[in-house]
Order: sequence, then structure tokens, then C-alpha cells
Amino acid sequence: MNNTVRIAASIGRLILGSDTAPVSLTQASLLLLRVVLGTVMVHNGLDKLADISGFAEAYVEAIGLPFPIFFAYCAALTEVVASPLLIIGLITRPAALGLFMTMLVANYHHILIGGFSIPSIELSSIYAASFAFFAVYGGGKYSIDTLLAGALTKWLLAPSDNDAIAQSARVRISSK
Repeated sequence: MNNTVRIAASIGRLILGSDTAPVSLTQASLLLLRVVLGTVMVHNGLDKLADISGFAEAYVEAIGLPFPIFFAYCAALTEVVASPLLIIGLITRPAALGLFMTMLVANYHHILIGGFSIPSIELSSIYAASFAFFAVYGGGKYSIDTLLAGALTKWLLAPSDNDAIAQSARVRISSK
């Protein structure tokens, strides 16, 4: 096979293949997605907190949930707390799960109020799908979760001082 055919095959695999991107590029893309999603959602949560009674009346009461102020605060605080956690990749799965649940309620609201109109449900559906992905996948390679998991694994698998003393004693006994 000549070089031209090899280059054409490589370009074809790069364009058409779904798993041919370098791992670091894929993980950097996931980091970018986490940062963008979290930044936008924290803004939404701050908007809700700025007018909690208006949000409760327009969104929570409209779908018939009891205790509208309480649930309005739940939605707003979930967005304000979980979004920065998603951005930095700390306890990513629970944070994304909370945001996913909030977006499911938003989808329900949009469907109940506007029907199955794509313009009214598309954004909350995209958010919900994105948060569901991170709830399943986790924060990825470039997250604090990964750093903590690596440190925890290293700490749990590190030999303790007692193990080192016992190993030293075994070596002395077996060498006699």
C-alpha cells in the first residue's frame, strides 16, 4: 500500500470512525461541555433565586406541585450548587443527576403548558440528555473526581507500616 492510500485511509477513519479521536482530545471536549453546561445552569439558578416567588408561581404552581416556594428553592439551589460541582468535576454523578431531575421537571412543565412543541422543549431536553450522560459517565479524565479516585486507590493499596515490618521479618527469616 502506497503512502497516498494510507493517508486517505487514515483521513477516512478519522472522519467516519467514532472512536478514533485521541483520548486527550475526547476528554478535553467533555471538560468543555461540563464547563459550558455548568456555567449556563448556574446562571439559570441565580435568576430563579432573584425572583423565587415569581418562579414558584409561573412554573411550580403551574404544574400542580404542592409547596411551590419550597420546590422553587429546591430547583434554584440544585442549579446553583450542582452547576459549579459539574464545572470542576467534583461529585459529578450526583450533581448531574440532580440537574437531570430538574430538567425532567422543566420538560414536564413545557409539555404541560405548550404541548409537544419543539421550540418549548428543545433546550430543556438537550440539557436533560447532557446531564444524563454525565450522571452515567462521570466527570471524565480532567475532573477532580478522577484525581480523588486515583489518590484514594493509591492510599488504599499502599502498604501500611505494619505490612512493611512483617515483610521485613519474613525476609530475615527466609534468608537464614
